[in-house]
Amino acid sequence: MLRRLAQRFPRDPDYPARVRELAILRAVLDGTIYDVLPYEFHEEYNDAGEYVPLRDRAPSVRSNLCRAVVEDSVALLFGERHFPTVLCEDEPTRAGLETLIRETGLAAVMMDGATRGSVGSIVFRLRILKGRVFFDAMDTMFLTPAWDPEAPDQLLRVTERYKARGAELRARGYAIDEDALAEDFWFQREWNDCDEVWYWPCPVSAGKGPMRVDEARTVRHGLGFVPMVWVRNLPGGDETDGGSTFRHGIEDAIAIDYQMSQAGRGLAYSSDPTFVVKEPAGDEGPFVRSASNALIVSKDGDAKVLEISGTASAAVIEYCRAVREMALEAMHGNRADPQRFSGAQSGRALEWLNQGLVSLADKLRISYGEGALLSLLRMAARASRLYSVKIGNKPARLAEADVSLRWPPWYAPTWQDRQAQATATQTLINAGVLSMATGTALVGHTYDIPDVAAERGRVADEFEERRERREALVAPPRADAVVES
Repeated sequence: MLRRLAQRFPRDPDYPARVRELAILRAVLDGTIYDVLPYEFHEEYNDAGEYVPLRDRAPSVRSNLCRAVVEDSVALLFGERHFPTVLCEDEPTRAGLETLIRETGLAAVMMDGATRGSVGSIVFRLRILKGRVFFDAMDTMFLTPAWDPEAPDQLLRVTERYKARGAELRARGYAIDEDALAEDFWFQREWNDCDEVWYWPCPVSAGKGPMRVDEARTVRHGLGFVPMVWVRNLPGGDETDGGSTFRHGIEDAIAIDYQMSQAGRGLAYSSDPTFVVKEPAGDEGPFVRSASNALIVSKDGDAKVLEISGTASAAVIEYCRAVREMALEAMHGNRADPQRFSGAQSGRALEWLNQGLVSLADKLRISYGEGALLSLLRMAARASRLYSVKIGNKPARLAEADVSLRWPPWYAPTWQDRQAQATATQTLINAGVLSMATGTALVGHTYDIPDVAAERGRVADEFEERRERREALVAPPRADAVVES
């Protein structure tokens, strides 16, 4: 069915083939894949009285199972309790990057990018505007990367090129003639290691000639690197796009939508069964079918109601449940059923229960965490040494130190888990295997400790305060003290 739906998407020979493929996957992710079908599911006949086949009707039930798998995996990747903390030997740099993450809303940007990038790829962009750092995510449908042949993991440039109507370009501030408002133009801009180059829109009818640089809109950033990170979603694909998160479950998801739509249609027929009268019926007057009205037929006549058995709907639901299990298994989605939980589960038990979803998020950590997030933070550190950057309303100059990430557990530990962790940590500290600082860092995520060093300082101050109180209580009386009788 996906192939039939894909055939209805237009082909533009001026675009590469990947543009159409990404458009189809994006329609699946957004739930608009059925918008290309001309009829709704209940429209069994067209205006000419001709029967409309199912392949031309949009299902009335839309599970959007693919979107659910993507959102579950992204929540496990960059959710509130799953976003990593920054580790760096240079304490001011670490504190500055943590403040930058909160100030720019980088967690939300990463979640948005990982969701949209589930089709195959996404680009994260760094901008410095009036001394402030900004991050955003850009779809790659109309973007083309160029990689350094001597350093294949580094971008030489990224080119954006797509068609836009003259009326749209005029709304952006371009001088477009009245007679060209309905004409298509090529819009293009390019990011390289020094500039963000804008070009004047060129009519598509003019061919593929060179485009003229728009000097007024071109911006020179002078960073010495392309301020972008190109992310391939999952292993597979090619040097431009990675594997899609939900590609292997699309067919099953579409089958579920159509089967459930058919079941819903069957239930509608059951609530309004077809009435059949066998001639001769006797009295041929007007008849209203209701529980309070009776039909009198002759001895040779007959009347009956055609009803649909409810077992058919139950069979469809059971079939859809089996197909859903297969689709989730193919996409590594969450297959846990909350109704089967008999009691509270430990974090480790939930991890084993959702092993498929955890393995998917584990792969995404490599692409979006160790790849994209770290690269963005290192870019921001380099940019702070070239521009007057403010972080937390204070001038910041971050060192180009070695930055790494520490990821929290997949699932929040229960109190039993915390007790076991505390006991094990204390045992290792007493045995001289771990230091107090390392032990505090290990339980930092569990107890939501943002700054381990500051926490260790507060602990030391409290120990010193309690020691002073104990000494004051057990101190001997002074020799010059006067004892009253």
